[in-house]
Amino acid sequence: MEYRELKKWAGFYENELTNRFLSFWIPRCVDAKNGGFVNCFTNDGSRLVSKDKYVWSQGRFVWVFSKLAATSAPIFSRKQREEFLSLAKHGVDFLMKHCLIAPDDWRCIFLLDEMGNPKYMEGCDRLDMSVYADCFVVGGLAMYAAQTETPDVYEFAKRLYDSILDRVKRNDYQTLPYPLSKKLRAHGIPMILSNITKDIYQASLKYDSDYCNTALKNMEGFTGDTLSHFVDPDGCLHEVITAENQFFDQVLGNHINPGHTLEDAWFMLDTAELTGHAEWNETIYKLALKALCTGWDEEYGGLLHFASLSGGCPEGDNSGYEDEPMSKQLAGWGDKLWWVHSEALYTTLRCYSDTASETFLSWHNRLFDYIYKLYPNTDPEIGEWVQIREQDGKPAEKVVALPVKDPYHIMRNLILIIECIYKMMDRQGGK
Repeated sequence: MEYRELKKWAGFYENELTNRFLSFWIPRCVDAKNGGFVNCFTNDGSRLVSKDKYVWSQGRFVWVFSKLAATSAPIFSRKQREEFLSLAKHGVDFLMKHCLIAPDDWRCIFLLDEMGNPKYMEGCDRLDMSVYADCFVVGGLAMYAAQTETPDVYEFAKRLYDSILDRVKRNDYQTLPYPLSKKLRAHGIPMILSNITKDIYQASLKYDSDYCNTALKNMEGFTGDTLSHFVDPDGCLHEVITAENQFFDQVLGNHINPGHTLEDAWFMLDTAELTGHAEWNETIYKLALKALCTGWDEEYGGLLHFASLSGGCPEGDNSGYEDEPMSKQLAGWGDKLWWVHSEALYTTLRCYSDTASETFLSWHNRLFDYIYKLYPNTDPEIGEWVQIREQDGKPAEKVVALPVKDPYHIMRNLILIIECIYKMMDRQGGK
């Protein structure tokens, strides 16, 4: 791709990040009175319907604002970066005060009211309903600590991280909104652990150099787990396998989550780069292409939320797994979700940057055309994206995973896309 075109792309994505997303969220998301952030907006962003605070989202906000302050792309002034760090600190303070079940109990509460008091999810009898919430807190705090002089924040993140590893090792954790019984394993666990371990690693470079090698070994182990146990000989990454690391011939065992596969593809590329496993790259590129081809909706365009191993609606026998909540969630297989497409947009560009493969560039352009025909909110007074769509692209006012409008995936991907473009421009020497 020529330098002039790259520069045009950089300008486009910078404008998207600044004028479509940051202008929506700042200051709209900030709860100046009680701390933390609000994001229970309608799908189109027109109304705030609740001031409840999901710890999952609070950690994500901290990560995004910390990353905006730290981005290697030359797109923000020093003053802007300081403002982003101030916003991140706003979330850090709220989380360190409210997110734990008890001061000596290193598990995160899943849901808080606007003042930070614990709330039980409807139908749930415990406060720590998802280890994923803990993971997003670790990622956010570690990212913030790496950009600041805050050893106490790093120590908090590290203790919570150690608690997560212990619970996962003992198989003593919950995974709302994607619950599974103990007889099954979810790809999402090694996937998210590899990603937050990178955040811990980067913070440990500053505060805890003795831990750096351990963090790298952990990253290597989590990514190795995914590649060894969840990827079949045809290159499909199964979202669910048995607790004994076996594939199983049921609809739950024979489906893929294209968005997760494509998101994890760049997580795995990060791990391969940091741990010296260049031999993994070809496998990762192939499974990314497999997810794109299998997950693409040939009738309406776009990527499906879930797909069978051969594409289209997940089908097959479900005997013995009828009561698994994830089996019921497969009914939303045709949904066209914002995060799936923003992750795919970054991964295809990242793979193109790595390989110069026109196939990845073609996929990136195909995704771009679909995304910008569908997701941007047409109301300039609001901005952002209308994030949840039906299979045919019509807006859907329904809950997918959590009842929130979440900026995490899109803004993270836009930052990474911009950084990737600048790296490609640098390789061309400004010509």
